[in-house]
Amino acid sequence: MKPFTEEDVEFYIQNKVEQRHHLVSKTVDEVQKIIQQLTAEISYRDTRFQAISNSGVHNENFRDQPALLAKWSALLRGKRPFHPSVQVLAPSHFLITVPLRGLTGYREHQVRHWRYYTVHGAKLLSPVRDPEELQQWLEVEQFSKSLQQWHETEVNIEGDLVPAKVLAIFRELMEKSITSCNLSSKVSILESFSSVVKVAVETPDSQVEVELVPTVEIPTCWPERARWPRCFKRWPSQEKVQCVKLFGFNLLARSNYHWQLGFSRAERMLLEGIDEDGGCRMKCFRVMRQMKEDVWCTGNKPILTTYHLQMVLFWTCEKYPRTKDWRCFREGFLRMVQKLHKCVSQHFLKHYFVRGTNLLKYANTSDLDLVAGKLTDFLENPVLCLD
Repeated sequence: MKPFTEEDVEFYIQNKVEQRHHLVSKTVDEVQKIIQQLTAEISYRDTRFQAISNSGVHNENFRDQPALLAKWSALLRGKRPFHPSVQVLAPSHFLITVPLRGLTGYREHQVRHWRYYTVHGAKLLSPVRDPEELQQWLEVEQFSKSLQQWHETEVNIEGDLVPAKVLAIFRELMEKSITSCNLSSKVSILESFSSVVKVAVETPDSQVEVELVPTVEIPTCWPERARWPRCFKRWPSQEKVQCVKLFGFNLLARSNYHWQLGFSRAERMLLEGIDEDGGCRMKCFRVMRQMKEDVWCTGNKPILTTYHLQMVLFWTCEKYPRTKDWRCFREGFLRMVQKLHKCVSQHFLKHYFVRGTNLLKYANTSDLDLVAGKLTDFLENPVLCLD
């Protein structure tokens, strides 16, 4: 363990952070190629599912939005290759969204009504519970254009598109595609207690667990549940806010009845140019992520993921919006770690866009307390692990 000096921070970044970046980028490329092959085969078998290369601005829902395409291309010009469907939760734990086809022209649904059915279509005496803050029901009539296949009972109950049914079809297609693509030695479907589809992907260096999530991508529309930005906040700028909202949101099939709201494009837009004022926000974030993976919360499936840290970054940027707040790395970094410590200690981390959501609600509290203890020790004696 070394003293917390500028020289040691630079050494840590060069020998730890950059090394991690190189290894993870290599793994992402390898996993992406395999999943691309599988989802292309799935799309050939069932056109409702698209290959992951059609994610983001390559999705059919973006094709009539030339201004958005131009803005996205300009932002990524000269940047490293970016896979919009891939979210790295940890170096060996990915989430990959699989875009769905044939659902366009989305509009919010205002009328609330109870559902009295199981995911298999049987009748219930009492209604299914309401969705949580980061979830919603999805009716096929919420789209002005929809393929006839989305109206069929294999995915639709009483007009609702049911995630569990979509996932069941996707899992069956994935099993067939692994065989037909001769990838049984590299990809295996993992057993799960829920309806989510997880696979283990073998790469030359490691095994990666990947959750594959069928996703409806909805550009240009911002959900009412995401009451953002909050009033009188100076970060991000109003211009940035308008740009972020232009890219809309996603609906992810990750539970039995309800679709989960996702904001991957909006989050990407917030990260782009975050330090154009010469600040050190991303530097603080990358070092915090490395310390989390090496010291505070280790393991292949840690209780805290990169996504949690990204939320901490956004909240800290909002609380400290001034350029001068991010001139000194040590101060900015400790500020960010203090925010993380507070969230972990209280078992409460708000989603940045849907603030009624606690992202640690279902986390094991004993594991959180262990991480909180390590963060306490670090804040009492801030040193970087260079071993």
